[in-house]
Amino acid sequence: MTVPLSILDLAPLVSGGTVRDALRRTLDLAQKAEQFGYHRYWVAEHHLTPGVASSQPALLLGQIAAVTDHIRLGSGALQTGYLTPLAALEQFGLLDALYPGRFDLGLGRSAQRRTTSVSGAPASGPLQAGPRPPAGPSQAGPPPPAEARVVDGLLIPKHFDFTPLMRSARAELYGKLLKQPNAEPLDLDDVVSDIETLIAGAYNDGQGNEAHAVPGEGSDLELWILGSSGGESAQVAGARGLPFAANYHVAPAKVLEAVESYRSAFKPSDTLAEPHVMVSADIVVAEDDETARHLASPYGRWVHSIRAQGGAIPYPSEAEAAANPLTAQERDLVADRLDTHFVGTPQAVVEQLETLRRVTAADELLVTTITHDHADRVRSFELLAKHWPS
Repeated sequence: MTVPLSILDLAPLVSGGTVRDALRRTLDLAQKAEQFGYHRYWVAEHHLTPGVASSQPALLLGQIAAVTDHIRLGSGALQTGYLTPLAALEQFGLLDALYPGRFDLGLGRSAQRRTTSVSGAPASGPLQAGPRPPAGPSQAGPPPPAEARVVDGLLIPKHFDFTPLMRSARAELYGKLLKQPNAEPLDLDDVVSDIETLIAGAYNDGQGNEAHAVPGEGSDLELWILGSSGGESAQVAGARGLPFAANYHVAPAKVLEAVESYRSAFKPSDTLAEPHVMVSADIVVAEDDETARHLASPYGRWVHSIRAQGGAIPYPSEAEAAANPLTAQERDLVADRLDTHFVGTPQAVVEQLETLRRVTAADELLVTTITHDHADRVRSFELLAKHWPS
């Protein structure tokens, strides 16, 4: 089965490079992706991260739209805890007004947000956008397995617990910079409801007072929800009949839980009659296995910086990685990511991606590649596109 292939870009900085370099490389890669035939080009949202320049998706997507012609563009994902639904829609509504029909508004839960008020009521503003469908079961699904397993050829690694990172003093500091004082972001279901109602031009308080998003109302945006588990994101996406993107590259241990929870909660909508799933993967492709492994050698050190230091460092060179190899303890911290990194020849990576698609029953795949040299990164995507079944 052939499925559309898309790209997720973090606009990564590399050692010795600058933010300007990273952003210019993103613009170049987006143009190349369109030439290679990729379906979508999404950019991530990461803040206060030394090795990632993609902090403002809407601004970056506007620049990408100006240098491309038709490839779909989107956020993977806009963090809902740091913007009001109106602000998010205005940003993407503006993009849609300038480049109609090309944008995916991908939404994700922020790490630091409170879903309800102390009383248990949604932490929403005074306006009510209308009835909201139930968000599905409240449980997050079964816990991931404590040890690695293989499901029909796909590795489901041991689960990595992000809780200590989310509760760290560093995370608290970042939260102070990312949110207004005393702000209580809406839960994800309320965010989606408000955006959908604003697009439809039906937002009111029931007393004759209306609110209209300009730009945004009537915009031709494709709404997506991204998630890394079977919890709220997957359930809201399913209950609202929206497409869902599951993160095998971020949380591979929970990818099956995520897609199963989404499909279980799915209710047909005006958007979708049936569930629609996209699954992500980290890859590096080269002409031969040895070259691919060499280009991918800094990946473990880079992922370790995220988990040990709370933020990605500029991507190391192969020489820097060789001079500072991971210890056994450090490798154990990032084993789930290393063991699910698809690295090799085009034929080998296509086979691994096909396994991922088959086991998750994905309708689309989203791939990301980081190498120190930009030409190697472009070549990785080119080789994959040339060998991807059409």
